[in-house]
Amino acid sequence: PYPHGELTPLADFYALLEVPKTASAEEIKKAYRRRARELHPDQNPDNPAAEDQFKELSRAYETLSDPTARQRYDQYGEAGIGSNGGGGASDFSGGFGDIFDAFFGGGNPFGGGGSRGGGGPAGPPRGQDIEVVAEIDFDAAVFGTAHPITIRTAVACEPCCGSGAGQGTKPVTCVECAGMGQVRRVRQSILGQMVTAAPCTRCSGMGQVIVTPCSTCRGEGRSVENITLTIDVPAGVDSGSTLRLSGRGAVGPRGGSKGDLYVHLKVRPHERFVRDGDDLVARVPISIAQATLGTNVLFETLDGPENLSVPAGTQHGREFRLRGRGVPHVQGKGRGDLRAVIAVDVPTKLSKSQEELLRRFAEDAGEEVAPADDTLLGRLKSAFR
Repeated sequence: PYPHGELTPLADFYALLEVPKTASAEEIKKAYRRRARELHPDQNPDNPAAEDQFKELSRAYETLSDPTARQRYDQYGEAGIGSNGGGGASDFSGGFGDIFDAFFGGGNPFGGGGSRGGGGPAGPPRGQDIEVVAEIDFDAAVFGTAHPITIRTAVACEPCCGSGAGQGTKPVTCVECAGMGQVRRVRQSILGQMVTAAPCTRCSGMGQVIVTPCSTCRGEGRSVENITLTIDVPAGVDSGSTLRLSGRGAVGPRGGSKGDLYVHLKVRPHERFVRDGDDLVARVPISIAQATLGTNVLFETLDGPENLSVPAGTQHGREFRLRGRGVPHVQGKGRGDLRAVIAVDVPTKLSKSQEELLRRFAEDAGEEVAPADDTLLGRLKSAFR
């Protein structure tokens, strides 16, 4: 490894960062953070060479963190990156973002990223993400469906094919930033020269300028329209689930990539079933006689009719579980269960013969019940006897 106390005129950038030549971009970044803490002049007040070492470390990082500059360095050494290299031997070019990363463990508190030498143009920005709510039927949420939705979004302008340039013309390279999308400035500091970068105001950071704008989109490269999409809703989703469709959002200006589409699902309630996790719960009404003597009920499930055998003496609220007849597991195989809950219905009106039979049943069981004329009319009649 590169010795901490000395600096050679033609230093090995990999040795400076103490990484192998096969190191990934993430490994190089981590190594830079660690070495920057070690070599920063504030951490080495008694070492007069610390400032030079720190600047050389920053130069090494700027070169190796940029794929193009790194490739040239690997092929030709420092000669491949020019006399100024990734910022020059006297250039403090690690960038605000990387310095604050090294000492505070986060991003640049002033906003934006650090400057990186050799980077390409910023290009057109990515389009906006879009959010929409889709209401689907209960059965569709259980089994999945292809559901159409209509959204208002930005689409590429057809006459200019999204370029923003008028017919017969095309965007030209910005002369202010030479197509880089940013303007770099060098200023002196106690650590040497500091390079800062800011978006080019002439081209708004795109690297190109529209001389003759498209008459349809006025140079924007896109227009706003209502479009209909068909989304695949997976089986087992529930209200509150969100589907993320990459690249289905708004198109960016002047050929920028599309944002994402977020579909928030709302499931309509079912008239017979309610959901409990991945289980379905349904009420099965039967009469007192059926609960007492037993019965077979043709129970309509979401998969079709099912014969449910109710034994004699079944109590109100008893559950019968049908395995694998519930909601499919979204994050795995299989399905939940269907729970049929018995609801014994008590009649509110009886015919005379039905009432007589029930009274005979109560009498035989030794149960005390209200007299036959225990009604308001019956009580009024009894009062005048």
